[in-house]
Amino acid sequence: MNTTNDKAGKSFKITGDWSVQSKNLKNKFPQLTTEDLKYTTGQETELVKRVSARLDKKPEEVIGIIAKGNLTK
Repeated sequence: MNTTNDKAGKSFKITGDWSVQSKNLKNKFPQLTTEDLKYTTGQETELVKRVSARLDKKPEEVIGIIAKGNLTK
């Protein structure tokens, strides 16, 4: 199961085509690298930590950006 819990205890799961989502993220946040956006099923926590550190945002914010699909400019 590819879910993780944020501090609020909400379940987080990456859905859809990650290659498309990661390209959209990289377009919106050019400071993200391909390495930052590397994702393996079940490794959501690690992905969120990397993106959170690079964007200087709280993990909950990163989860919100990814989960809600707020990837359009």
